[in-house]
Amino acid sequence: MRTRHSRRQSGGIADINMTPLIDMVFILLIFFIVTTSFVKETGVDVNRPTAKTAVKKERANILISIRANDEIWMDKRQIDRRAVRANVERMHAENPEGSVIILADEEAKTGLLIEVMDQARLAGVANVSIAAERE
Repeated sequence: MRTRHSRRQSGGIADINMTPLIDMVFILLIFFIVTTSFVKETGVDVNRPTAKTAVKKERANILISIRANDEIWMDKRQIDRRAVRANVERMHAENPEGSVIILADEEAKTGLLIEVMDQARLAGVANVSIAAERE
């Protein structure tokens, strides 16, 4: 009788090299992380005033909302007006190149808006803007 030899014994073991597949997955992961845009929100909706000269600002990292009932919101939480400076200092330390945009409601008091702007500037941020809708 003849003995049968399998191809494995005669030709060696065929392995699948996983390195190129893993490299491709990591490259795709890096690509998606780099191209993803992260949108920061303050946590509340504000009826912004309209302006014909409004300009879109791309690199705003610190957003502060002032509602019509004098509530101040940062990072999806309500803060006290005395804590604005400390919160802006903390967020500015994380990203020194960031700017502050204040999203004030149309019905918000001007005095509170000026106070928040002043606290942001005292925190060390020179670039403070007020958000508006373009007409």
